[in-house]
Amino acid sequence: MDFLRKKMAESPVTARVAPFFIFVALTSLQGQFGPASTYWVYLAKSVVGLWLIWEMRPLVQEMRWKFSWEAVAVGVIICVVWVGLDDLYPRLSDPGEGWNPHKQFGEDSVAAWVCVLGRIAGSSIVVPPLEEVFYRSFVYRYLVKMPFTAMPLGRYHALSFFVTSILFGLMHPDRWLAGIICGLAYQWLVVRKDRLGDAMLAHGITNLLLGIWVAWKGEWNFW
Repeated sequence: MDFLRKKMAESPVTARVAPFFIFVALTSLQGQFGPASTYWVYLAKSVVGLWLIWEMRPLVQEMRWKFSWEAVAVGVIICVVWVGLDDLYPRLSDPGEGWNPHKQFGEDSVAAWVCVLGRIAGSSIVVPPLEEVFYRSFVYRYLVKMPFTAMPLGRYHALSFFVTSILFGLMHPDRWLAGIICGLAYQWLVVRKDRLGDAMLAHGITNLLLGIWVAWKGEWNFW
C-alpha cells in the first residue's frame, strides 16, 4: 500500500491511471472463483475503490463533486438514452442474462438485496470518480498536451473530445453507442464548466437511476 501511495504521489499520471486499472483488474476477477464470486467480488472491489478514491483525493485536485442543474439534466437524459436506445443498434458483445443476485442467492433473499444495494452504491459513488478522472481528466488532456496537467479542463480539442468519448463507449461493447453518447455528454460538461465535478455528478445520477430501474423492473441485462 505504501508503495502505491508513493508512486501516486510522485506521478500525476500514476495518480489518475493506477486506481482505474486496479479497479478494472478486480472487475476481471468477477466470476473467476465460482458463480457467487460475480457478486462478492463486486462488493469487495467497491470497498477497494473507495480506498483508492480516498488515496487519490489529495493528489487529484480536480476530483471534487460539484452540483449544477446541467449535471442533473445530463445525468437523467443519459439514463433515458441508455435504456431507450437498447435493441435499436447492433451490439459488439452479448450482455447475456446480466447481473442477477436474486437468481444466485434466492428471490428476495437478504444476500440478494445486499448485492443489489451494493451494486447501486458502487456504481453511483465509486465508479464515477474513478472513470471520470481517468477519461475526462487524464486521457482527454494526455492526447493533447504534455505535461497534461498544464492543459485546462475547459479547453476544447475536437479530436481528443471524440476519441476519448469513443474509447469510453467501446469499453461498454454491449451498449457501445449509448456509451459514446454518454462520453460525449460528460465531456461536454467538463469543457463547459472547466471542472470535473459536474461530470462526476451526472455520471453518478445516471448510474443511480439505472440501478433503480434495473431493480424495479428486473431488467438485469442492463447490469
